[in-house]
Amino acid sequence: MRYMLMLHADEAAGRSIEPEDMVRFMGQMYAYQQALEKAAAFVSSNALVSSSEASLVRVQGNEISVLDGPYADVREQFGGYFIIDVADTDEANKWAARCPAATWGTVEVRRIRDSSEYAG
Repeated sequence: MRYMLMLHADEAAGRSIEPEDMVRFMGQMYAYQQALEKAAAFVSSNALVSSSEASLVRVQGNEISVLDGPYADVREQFGGYFIIDVADTDEANKWAARCPAATWGTVEVRRIRDSSEYAG
């Protein structure tokens, strides 16, 4: 089963991290990805730009509204993700706990629906 591990962290706190510490943190993330690859659980991963570059689009009737970011007043922002392929939720949660981002933020785990789950 495929799962998305969504990495949430405080962007303001992230901007205050010293460059040498950021290099160390990114090294930890790279080592984590290598561990996923070695376990044949890695599917993909990407980092996102700051929430200040995000937009929220809504369509109500014929009206389109676009709200430029940040669009949510929250302590942590969605900053990146890993998609993994593992046996079950327990295994996905174990991988989430191993993610270095869990030590400076939150890792949300969600199963990705298989197309067979949709009514045809």
